[in-house]
Amino acid sequence: MQLLPGPVRRFAAWCAVILLASGVVYVAVRLCVEFRTAVTPALLALLGTALLRPLHRRLVKAHVQRSLAAGLTCVAVLAVVGGAVYIVVSALIETGDQIIASLRDAAKGVAEHFGAAGTSLDDVASNARELLGKFGGTAASGVVSGISVVGEMLAMAVLALLLVFFFLRDSDRAVGTVRHLAPPGGADMVEAMARRAFGAVEGFMRGTTLIALIDAVCITVGLLVLRVPGAVGLGALVFVGAYIPYLGAFISGAVAVLVALADRGFVIALWALGVVLAVQVLEGHVLQPMIQSRTVQMHPAVVLLALTAGASVAGILGMLLAVPLTAAAFGIVHELQGRYEAAAAPGPGAGPQASSGAADS
Repeated sequence: MQLLPGPVRRFAAWCAVILLASGVVYVAVRLCVEFRTAVTPALLALLGTALLRPLHRRLVKAHVQRSLAAGLTCVAVLAVVGGAVYIVVSALIETGDQIIASLRDAAKGVAEHFGAAGTSLDDVASNARELLGKFGGTAASGVVSGISVVGEMLAMAVLALLLVFFFLRDSDRAVGTVRHLAPPGGADMVEAMARRAFGAVEGFMRGTTLIALIDAVCITVGLLVLRVPGAVGLGALVFVGAYIPYLGAFISGAVAVLVALADRGFVIALWALGVVLAVQVLEGHVLQPMIQSRTVQMHPAVVLLALTAGASVAGILGMLLAVPLTAAAFGIVHELQGRYEAAAAPGPGAGPQASSGAADS
């Protein structure tokens, strides 16, 4: 190695570091995929804890016992989520036929305008019925696997809720646990990294929830004014889609515009598009800088790459978890960068004057 020039040795060292880090990350991702039934509830519980910790902290400050405060927080979450699901499901049941009919009319119009012969929606439906008749056994097995998937999702949701309870109740012991698991001499750095990562996730969850609520309310009010069918259900779709940055807003907004186009005509669809674009401009230029700029600072290209990687690893769930996990990683990197910069900075006695004084002496 000494025969190689200095730049080549540094390049080789960086390549070895990058390869080693990539291998560790790959093994960690593969292990998470293999044990996803345990890893996914834990990650969801961490996100839920980051979102609910302020409520739990207020209850504790009000002299409520920690276990009781954690239980009340989980019960409040169940009540809010259950009520929201009931409202959304009721709205979708009442207006779901209208939304589906509107989307069907829009698809038929697009097929008639751009499609070739034999590619109409009725032909697609008849072909689908033939395929269903040919592969009935496959469809039955798909239903069975679908039921098992639903059962697995319910089990993971219950486990995540239980983990949220324990994480909230024992959050005061988290710092001690992190310091105990840290290597000798690195407890302070590990604690600072953990605090920075959790702070980034907490800021992302609170900011995204507030932004999603504002977006959903504004778009729902706009769609109600325009008398677009299924406005409440479309607003709920906007709220859920806001947790997937950029892509979720695009999909939910496109669905709202298509429904308005099919049911209310071209002019109302343009108004609906204007409402969606106005809300997105408000989010991008006002809400995001005000709410999330202090906690989560990521370039849109990084967010899109994180979404793509999350989707390739775990589908929709991976897209939901990709951005907060990336925010945590950025928090750790910023903490390490600040510490190394502080360590590399010269001390108060170092500098040209100190060196000249030493030379004079």
